[in-house]
Amino acid sequence: MQLVGAALFTCLVAQATAQGGNLYRYRNDQDVVVVDDSVPPEFVARGYEVLNERGAVIRVVPRVLTPEELADATLQTRLEEAAAREEQRLRKWDQTLLLRYSSIEDIEAHRDRALADLRLRVGILKSNRRNFKQQIENYQSQAADLERRGYEVDEARLKAIASLQKELAATDRQIADRNVEVEEVRASFEADIERFKMLEEAVRLRRELSSRAAQAD
Repeated sequence: MQLVGAALFTCLVAQATAQGGNLYRYRNDQDVVVVDDSVPPEFVARGYEVLNERGAVIRVVPRVLTPEELADATLQTRLEEAAAREEQRLRKWDQTLLLRYSSIEDIEAHRDRALADLRLRVGILKSNRRNFKQQIENYQSQAADLERRGYEVDEARLKAIASLQKELAATDRQIADRNVEVEEVRASFEADIERFKMLEEAVRLRRELSSRAAQAD
C-alpha cells in the first residue's frame, strides 16, 4: 500500500511540473492560495487545481492519502469522486463568470442593479406594511369608540381587523425573506468577485511568463 502511495505521489509531482502549458493553484504552508506555472514538490501531496490560459479550472487533483488512510480501500475512490465533483463545479463557475463578465467593475454593476431591485421590493413591502398598520389602527380606533359609546363592535369590523392582521403578518414574513435574499445575493456576488480576481491573477501570470519566455529567446 505504501509503495502505491509513493508511486502516485511521484506521478503527481511529474504532472505538476511537466505540463508547461498550464498553470496551477495550490495552498502553501501559510494556507495562502498561490498560482504558479508549477507546484513545488512539497505541496503536491496536498492536492491542487490545474488551470487553462484563461485561469479557468480544467482539473482538480485530490490530495495524496496517508499510509494509514491507504488501509481504507474505498477512500481513494471517494476522494477522486469528490475531486471530480469539485472540478465540475469550479469549471462551470469559471466558464459562467468568463462568459457573463468582462471585469470586476462589470460584476459590481450587476450586483448593484440586483440589490437595488431587491431593495425596491422591500420598500414596496414596507409601504404595504405601513398601510396595513394604519388600517388596523383606524378600525381599532372605530371599535374602541363604539365600545365607549355603549355599542357592540360589528362583525364586519372585527373580520376586517383580523384579515388585515393576517396580511400584516404575511408581509412581515415577506420582508424578512427579502432581507435574507439581499444578503444571499450580496454574498454570491462577493464570491464571484473573489473568484474573478483569481482568474485575472492567473491571466496576469500567464502574460508575465510569456513575456519572460519571449525575452529569454
